[in-house]
Amino acid sequence: MSEVEITLREAIPDDAGNLLQASRQIAEETDFLIMDEAGLGLNEEMLSLQLADLYESENNLLLLAFANERIIGMASVKAAPEYTVSHIGEIGVSVLKEFWGMGLGTALLDEVIYWSENNSPLRRLELTVQKRNERAIHLYQKFDFITEAEMERGARDVQGEFLNVLLMSKLIN
Repeated sequence: MSEVEITLREAIPDDAGNLLQASRQIAEETDFLIMDEAGLGLNEEMLSLQLADLYESENNLLLLAFANERIIGMASVKAAPEYTVSHIGEIGVSVLKEFWGMGLGTALLDEVIYWSENNSPLRRLELTVQKRNERAIHLYQKFDFITEAEMERGARDVQGEFLNVLLMSKLIN
């Protein structure tokens, strides 16, 4: 693949259509997703409204990676509004398959952690990852995420086979 200039920026409402397209493609390309990617169950109008709310939130983030104005990856931080858990952000990172192995996941996660440390009230980041997804686990360990638990039957593959899932976390500040 030739040199590609990649830019990262926060998602805005106008990204809804392209985000749906990228999310659906990622979902088709991997069986490592535990939750549906952002907006897969929403239409473009509803996702646009959700993106507007995210953009205004102090403890939620959706970061998009672009190559030639095409969304090629994303990283999200989702936190609940309730005070007792609003300091906990759930992380998700996904990249189009043709861009795997280029350091894009590292760049996205690095930006998410920087934002969490410097621009949010978050004090804990957590995620779930299929135990068989060794590349993702390596990425999270590189950023000092620790495994807190292994959840037996934490997910199922499309054939209905149960999969173990790891709960990983990183404390902020």
